[in-house]
Amino acid sequence: MVDRAQLADFLRTRREALQPEDVGLPRGPRRRTSGLRREEVAALCGMSTDYYSRLEQQRGPQPSEPMLGAIARGLRLSLAERDHLFRLAGHGTPTRVRRSDHVDAGVMRVLDRLVDTPALVLGPTGETLVQNDLALALLGDETSLPGDARFMAYRWFTDPTSRAVYPPEDHDLRGRQFAADLREAYARDGRGSVAERLVEALLGASAEFAAVWAEHEVGHVRTQVKRFAHPEVGPLELYCQSLLDTEQHHVLLVFTAEPGSASAEKLELLRVLGPEARRG
Repeated sequence: MVDRAQLADFLRTRREALQPEDVGLPRGPRRRTSGLRREEVAALCGMSTDYYSRLEQQRGPQPSEPMLGAIARGLRLSLAERDHLFRLAGHGTPTRVRRSDHVDAGVMRVLDRLVDTPALVLGPTGETLVQNDLALALLGDETSLPGDARFMAYRWFTDPTSRAVYPPEDHDLRGRQFAADLREAYARDGRGSVAERLVEALLGASAEFAAVWAEHEVGHVRTQVKRFAHPEVGPLELYCQSLLDTEQHHVLLVFTAEPGSASAEKLELLRVLGPEARRG
């Protein structure tokens, strides 16, 4: 059962504890609200203001687990706070909750401050958990995809359109890297893991993946510079840096351009165009 009163109170107190600067938002001269506004939190969670407001007003529906995960990320909750949120919403004890989907509040704070460069957080098996606006403009929205499509390796070998983000001459290299990353996750997590399920699904769906998987490549050499093919601004060369959260096995990827380069100018143009640069 949902404890609507406690859920509403918890959401309100966590919202009021967040300041605009904590999530990369401008404070503005006319702000009177303690903490963030409801519409700001709703935007951070990727939901409508009406839906979020009804939860704080004790009249919303029982949130689903994916919705609760989005709220936990939007409110920058710790793992303990996230588990408490799930219990208040009637989704059982923390042992039933997939903890790997929750992005650490400290990692989220770093991401909030990266407003002029693309950045995203990947989960333990390569699923995209959260992207900033510039990553949305560069790569498109990878977090709202259904099911296994959230995993880059799965998209790569089952959906040819997913490869358009890279130039064709880099496709073989990228495919081998994605397969090697999946093998590393499989070896780490073992039988019954998400990685094993993805491997079995890909072996049945893609002859290309089966051929690459049979070569058993590990420790694939990574290139620091990655090339992208964008439909609006054209080719970009970006440096990829990664920050590992060892507790959650999450990786924060940050893409930067050499100052003064053509790619730096294109990133600035993408920042102005915003996420619509990929949607159109």
